[in-house]
Amino acid sequence: MSVFMDLNLIYTGDRTGLRTLLETAAHLGFSTVAINYVFEPTSKKKQEIPTPTPINELIDHLPVVQGRSRPIRVLNRLTVVMSDSSHFRPNATEYRSFDLLAVQPTTEKLFHAACMLYDVDIICISVSEKLPFFFKRAPVNGAADRGVVFEVSYSAAIRDSTLRRYTIANAINLMESCKGRNVILSSAAEKALELRGPYDVTNLGLLFGLSDGDAKEAVCSTCRSVLLHAETRKTASGIIYTMRSCSDSAGQEGAPGDPEHGDPPAAKRHKLVLTQ
Repeated sequence: MSVFMDLNLIYTGDRTGLRTLLETAAHLGFSTVAINYVFEPTSKKKQEIPTPTPINELIDHLPVVQGRSRPIRVLNRLTVVMSDSSHFRPNATEYRSFDLLAVQPTTEKLFHAACMLYDVDIICISVSEKLPFFFKRAPVNGAADRGVVFEVSYSAAIRDSTLRRYTIANAINLMESCKGRNVILSSAAEKALELRGPYDVTNLGLLFGLSDGDAKEAVCSTCRSVLLHAETRKTASGIIYTMRSCSDSAGQEGAPGDPEHGDPPAAKRHKLVLTQ
């Protein structure tokens, strides 16, 4: 059974609306969602990077995913809207508080730097305006080789007809360069009414120029790749990452074949020979 994800639910100060958003996402069948904190610095004054609110303060009990017996998984994500190279600080300690890190470049130079240099998980494609540049294949392929994915959100296309044209035009422009690889589809929803189910999002992917298989991966397996990339980004490129649970260690204490408990390994046990 496929595990569907929506890695872009916009954070708002309305906590009641945010709870409704999470409940709706679980009801639609999304197993994992990410609350997105959008940070758009300006050159006039220095702004502080937002701090994520703990999940247990947003909602008391996580809703159970439709068709599954487990609660929805909620992550924190930071998106930096870049109009200048100084807006992204690679060694900022504030970034470590977030599970996912994304950038939204507004110029071709910043887009090239995000694809080739920046240590991020997601590159967002603007849907509020027609991009002033075309996507070149070299940086797009460079981002794919580094495991960075591109994100196209659809909620703006629901709100306004003009934004719908921008969304479709920018998405098709991207698909012509990346050939549908390393693309995720998300909602960027601020209200529950802007959310759509996974299969509806897959159909939107066809409108954006994705094939049927790539559209399904854009809400499923490619999103899982983003989570794995985020884990390796925070653990020295995934060189060492081990986890041992208490249940595993307890189960191994009385495991068969343990010499300390007087039970010899299976290879050294006496074999019975049947004779006629």
